[in-house]
Amino acid sequence: MCARKSDEEDRAIGRHELWVTRTDLELFKQELLSEIRCLLDEQRPKETPKWLRSYQVKEMLNISSGTLQTLRINGTLPFTKMGGSLFYNYADIKKVLDKAKK
Repeated sequence: MCARKSDEEDRAIGRHELWVTRTDLELFKQELLSEIRCLLDEQRPKETPKWLRSYQVKEMLNISSGTLQTLRINGTLPFTKMGGSLFYNYADIKKVLDKAKK
């Protein structure tokens, strides 16, 4: 989360009290750039991993373990098994969702 001004920093300045130095402007520029970067970072989409585990797929699709198992058994959702872990390709999940779209 981005840093916000404190109440003390937010106090009003009378028109006869304003003295701005080059250092003040430089500091303001740095603070402004920092705030802009922070806002841009918040807007940047999160990177999706290529391979997802079962719990991630269940959260993504908002389905139960049983439903996920059914999708595996009937061949709707391709998966890869390594050892005791099941992995699902993100692109395959997107294809299944796009195919089911009406």
